[in-house]
Amino acid sequence: MSGRRTRRSPTGAAPGFDLGRRWYTCGVTGRIVIVDPRPRTPTGRYPAKAVIGHPTTVSADIFRDGHDVLAARVGWRPEGESKWRYAPMADAGNDRWTATVEPTSMGRHEVRIEAWTDRFATWRRDVMVKQAAGQDISVELEEGARLLDRRAGDVPTSDRRPLAQAAVALRSRPDGGGLVEALHPNLAAVLATVPDPVDLTRADPIPLWVDRERAVFSAWYELFPRSEGGLRATADHGVPRAAAMGFDVLYLPPIHPVGASHRKGPNNTLHAGPDDPGSPWAIGNAAGGHTAIEPSLGTIDDFEYLVQAAREHDMEIALDYALQCSPDHPWVKEHPEWFHHRPDGSIKYAENPPKKYQDIYPVNFWPEGEGQREALWDACRDILDHWIGHGVRIFRVDNPHTKPLAFWEWVIPAVQRDHPDVLFLAEAFTRPKVMAALAEVGFTQSYTYFTWRTTKWELRNYVEELAHGPLADYMRPNFWPNTPDILAHPLRNGGPAAFRQRLVLAATLVPSYGIYGGYELLENVPASEANEEYLFSEKYEVKHRRWDVPESLAPLVTRLNEIRRHHPAFAELSNVRFHGTFNEHMLAYSRRSADGSDTVLVVVNIDPFAVHEDTVVLDLEALGLPAHRPFTAYDELSGAVYTWQGSSAYVRLDPSTAAHVFSLRQDVAVP
Repeated sequence: MSGRRTRRSPTGAAPGFDLGRRWYTCGVTGRIVIVDPRPRTPTGRYPAKAVIGHPTTVSADIFRDGHDVLAARVGWRPEGESKWRYAPMADAGNDRWTATVEPTSMGRHEVRIEAWTDRFATWRRDVMVKQAAGQDISVELEEGARLLDRRAGDVPTSDRRPLAQAAVALRSRPDGGGLVEALHPNLAAVLATVPDPVDLTRADPIPLWVDRERAVFSAWYELFPRSEGGLRATADHGVPRAAAMGFDVLYLPPIHPVGASHRKGPNNTLHAGPDDPGSPWAIGNAAGGHTAIEPSLGTIDDFEYLVQAAREHDMEIALDYALQCSPDHPWVKEHPEWFHHRPDGSIKYAENPPKKYQDIYPVNFWPEGEGQREALWDACRDILDHWIGHGVRIFRVDNPHTKPLAFWEWVIPAVQRDHPDVLFLAEAFTRPKVMAALAEVGFTQSYTYFTWRTTKWELRNYVEELAHGPLADYMRPNFWPNTPDILAHPLRNGGPAAFRQRLVLAATLVPSYGIYGGYELLENVPASEANEEYLFSEKYEVKHRRWDVPESLAPLVTRLNEIRRHHPAFAELSNVRFHGTFNEHMLAYSRRSADGSDTVLVVVNIDPFAVHEDTVVLDLEALGLPAHRPFTAYDELSGAVYTWQGSSAYVRLDPSTAAHVFSLRQDVAVP
């Protein structure tokens, strides 16, 4: 994106810029160049993402010919408002300029970068050099006075008097005695913040979507209401259990009526017994479709009771948004054109070869017939509106990559225009570019490849890509070590130590993470060596669990969520920094809050089978710590306190311990 000049003169002249109060048309680039702005999505067509209460860094490359001093600022405003708020930009080196903005309202915003030549700062720099060299500066003094005269018309009225006084001083002392007043830093600071219309250049506005806090920082817990005994039992037992562990989002798989046709039995078998509940993702029967509730779970009143119970525990309900149907869904009879038909006239069921889902019909999102696509998409939006009306503000979207990108590009902004607090989590276990595109068009968060990243270098490279690469502007990761579909390799074979390690990594590497209920009970029996699903999967049967077993990881889960809430550094993504380790099984990384008040260091032994020790090479600058003074490292998990000094720290971790989560403090008394 190149800079553009101010688009119209005060009298409505052709596009151009004011040079000495005359207007000249110019090309796209112009005198001052503004390129590579961030935050920004790849196309710039969709908004990057920000959060209320979280500073957002805006940056761009800004330069011009020659050696004149530049000034720049960033403006932002909610879309539709006329008033801009501004923050000055600073040159961070190599022509990269940065500033911090902090929007105060949700919804779509505009961000605009402006730059101009700071002629007074240029004059000030040059005249100081010439004076120091003993040169005649009488002409320069008049030049400075004229600059101040001209700029007096651009600054606020309250700042004009100091400019006039400085101009008089320059003219009254041709020997240079008036420089003291003209060179005062306060005067330069005032002029640096006021654009100079001579070559004021504005980049095209960047769209920015501002979410609420939970969009970036959340801890999710997934459970099946039917295994709890229904919606009301979930409210009475599941909600308090999840809240006690410190979770703030309770995610429910589909709670809609389950189809009877081709209902699956245990372990995805083709023949269900009379008491088999079937897959909740086979949505719809005579009781209704996506806006109805499975009768065995309860009623809409029970659901509202659940939503209220979650609120009373400072939690939210996230509902599954799965756009697919069982053969018994009302849409199949009412709108057969909304499905894919085979040559023999039958409707095509879902397949992910070699897997077959005879109990599920995929929806054809591009049906033939006038108005059919519009009618289908409106019906899909109506589902969201229905549940929003019953208190749901978070949706976990099932397989969004199997629906057209154009649908999400339309439906997410359509919903958020009326309800900017609604969040969407993409279950996008798909190709990287598709996953990124879904995030770009509007998904609030996304599942990631964390589930399959296991080695030190895989984890480090992947997190750095998410936190510091272009994806950081618009894709928010949500790390899940397991799901009802995925029993990842480390959990199968690593025993309790692997569960601890993967839990710590998920909870501390990124701001949002989740676990599927049963994780804390160390459930890890796979369907087979080749199948990454669970044996006796809860997707096809009701689970009756004992939650109070001694080996439960619930205490560790609870402590980690307490640590996350206590340390604001964990609420940010861009602050993660990795530190050097020599042992391939030891991973060390830190997080430091934007204001520098909170610093944490995490060290994880990622080998579940052996004790490992190592010397961590600390990046003291990233940690905000001095090299010459001692500091404390308080282990938030064990309660142990260590005194360190310098950039080397020895650590030793048993698999049963798994990790250190250190709070670093500069409160050690110097001897």
